[in-house]
Amino acid sequence: MGFFTTDDIPDQTGKLAIVTGSTGGTGYETALELTRKGAEIVIAARHPGKGEDAIRRIRRAVPTAQVRFEAIDLASQASVAAFADRMLEIGRPIGILVNNAGVMALPTREVTGDGFELQLATNYLGHFALTARLLPLLSAGRARVVQLSSIAHRRGRIRFDDLNHATGYRAWPVYAQSKLAMLMFGLELDRRSTANGWGLTSVVAHPGYARTGLIANGPLVRAPIARAALDLIVRPLIEPLISHSAAAGTLPILMAATDPSVAGGAYVGATRLMELKGPPGPAKAEPQALDTAAAARLWEATEAMVGVRFG
Repeated sequence: MGFFTTDDIPDQTGKLAIVTGSTGGTGYETALELTRKGAEIVIAARHPGKGEDAIRRIRRAVPTAQVRFEAIDLASQASVAAFADRMLEIGRPIGILVNNAGVMALPTREVTGDGFELQLATNYLGHFALTARLLPLLSAGRARVVQLSSIAHRRGRIRFDDLNHATGYRAWPVYAQSKLAMLMFGLELDRRSTANGWGLTSVVAHPGYARTGLIANGPLVRAPIARAALDLIVRPLIEPLISHSAAAGTLPILMAATDPSVAGGAYVGATRLMELKGPPGPAKAEPQALDTAAAARLWEATEAMVGVRFG
């Protein structure tokens, strides 16, 4: 039996799929491939212009595509609530939710209008609240819910005494915490769905080192010399050895979202070169991600932070 490819995606006709951050990178590739298989796609992202461009590109590739844009800013709890309210008003059961949007290693601490550190808010808190608010539709659709983690979770620690990193901000540890939180959330969601009869299949995926705009738009956003080094040295000489394309990095996400052989509570990712690249398959979760007591504590703390409860 070979590795999972897009040819292995079952027919998705009749399913509604929401993919956050899907105007580019792995989110766009996920939306595109699900569209090819017949799913109706909601491009859930911040910028209408980029959303319309993504829709045009998808329709060029798939003329019969059922795809629309819905605005959401994961860093704003009000925006998350408004998006969920629109979905609930329509009342269409959701078959797939891919919580893909994210920002990486912002060089200085930025705070959202809700008072949350931006990486934590965008990568984790927004997706937690979105999933909670959409729970009735997810349950109705017996949905597969995919959380995007990262190999960066290996270095992550949950700072329960300061989840918001009000003190001692360091870009990469904060990013690692957010991706560890997403992994813990995905695993805990599956446990709670089973215990409470929510009917979800919660799976976590990571793309390895996929060549997207995440690095340039994060740690290098205010570093022109480093950006030049990335463009002149890293991308042509180093990246091809240790990374793969956005399309290749999307395969674990698509596997998590569609492969019926992937059970709830699974963690899938790239499988070669320390999970930096390669075909999709089982990924290694570090011990701190498997601490069920810490996951339950994080869940309760997050509900308190965002003011939203599951069920």
